[in-house]
Amino acid sequence: MAEKGNDPAVIWQTMIGEMEKGFNSFANQAMTSPEFSKMMNQAGGAAAGAQKQLGELMEKYLLAMNMPSRAQFVGMAERLQSIEGQLSEIKALLQQVHHNSLAPEGGYAAKPRPPRTKQPPPEGERK
Repeated sequence: MAEKGNDPAVIWQTMIGEMEKGFNSFANQAMTSPEFSKMMNQAGGAAAGAQKQLGELMEKYLLAMNMPSRAQFVGMAERLQSIEGQLSEIKALLQQVHHNSLAPEGGYAAKPRPPRTKQPPPEGERK
């Protein structure tokens, strides 16, 4: 085997490790400076502004194409959920009313009908 000092893989690993240490040291020093913080805040603000402008542009584009925007889809979904909730409540109430109407509680529907005793006349005696 090759010696550790002359092995290219060991030399490469050592070089990469030293480069990482140097880069980490430089990055840590840069991030602690107030200029870096100010620059990152400006970059974040610019990105947020660009995202807002892109959203407005997309909304105008969709409006021009006569298509609903994301906000309109969200509004429709919320309204549909509300309608579905109301329909579920109505369905539950109707089932409750139907169940109560079938239950014998001494009301009109609970009274038994009298037996039918009158028979139709025989076929020959009809008027």
